[in-house]
Amino acid sequence: MFRRRSNSHQSQEDDHQQSESKVNELKLAMGPLSGRGLQYCSDACLRRYLEARNWNVDKAKKMLEESLKWRSTYKPEEIQWEEVSAEGETGKMYRANFHDRKGRTVLILRPAFQNTASLDNQMRHLVYLIENAIRNLPEGQEQMSWLIDFTGWSLSNSVPIKSARETINILQNHYPERLAIAFLYNPPRIFEAFWKVVKYFLDAKTFQKVKFVYPKNKDSMDFMRTIFDEENLPSEFGGRAVLAYDHEEFSKMMLRDDKKAATMLCYDQKTEKIQHPRAEVAPEPKVVEPPSI
Repeated sequence: MFRRRSNSHQSQEDDHQQSESKVNELKLAMGPLSGRGLQYCSDACLRRYLEARNWNVDKAKKMLEESLKWRSTYKPEEIQWEEVSAEGETGKMYRANFHDRKGRTVLILRPAFQNTASLDNQMRHLVYLIENAIRNLPEGQEQMSWLIDFTGWSLSNSVPIKSARETINILQNHYPERLAIAFLYNPPRIFEAFWKVVKYFLDAKTFQKVKFVYPKNKDSMDFMRTIFDEENLPSEFGGRAVLAYDHEEFSKMMLRDDKKAATMLCYDQKTEKIQHPRAEVAPEPKVVEPPSI
């Protein structure tokens, strides 16, 4: 959006000022916020929504309002691992124990390991892991990377189009600019028919973040290795690390994370009460009966 000038230092300063101006404009447009809405709408959050809507304040405002409405009803931050643990038994989606070269959290997806039929439960599992990935981002980092392994994938075990569309809807509309890059590793030829439908659900920004990687295509493999250290990259993705999903161990890690998240949520709620104390209600005046004559 912002125009580049010949003086790069001056250009960066100008871009920063314009960015801050847009953030402040969006703040004013949103009006007073309270509770979790206030906590959610940090300056960094507003920038992500503005970026997702090409810095159009009106469009960003509409998008953010829809997300706040969704979060108030879906309550993603309150989902617990015990609620979605059954969805993760096969390791169809989980947070990796390594980061990419930029320190971003990595989510690994294995579509062929789908083990349930409930779309609602699948989406709660997805949302839980996205929230967990965000909470585990290092300071100063806002995005995550996805590695999607298509080993064993076929049209018979593929996720329904409806499920793919809802996944994209949640990621694009309620977690804008949280995805840095998604590698689709070694999808079979028959995936092309599925992709021809699914790609139309992606907006232009998300579409540019999707990269196809094939073991026999050196350029695609080299590009993936610019994002991931080969020593950390699992062998399933052409790396050197041996990675085996252990549901029991992963569950222990998620339960520990849930305790930390619950502590933070309680702290935020207490802070909110201190910052916005209830107004004291004045006692109703007593009616004094006139003395009898």
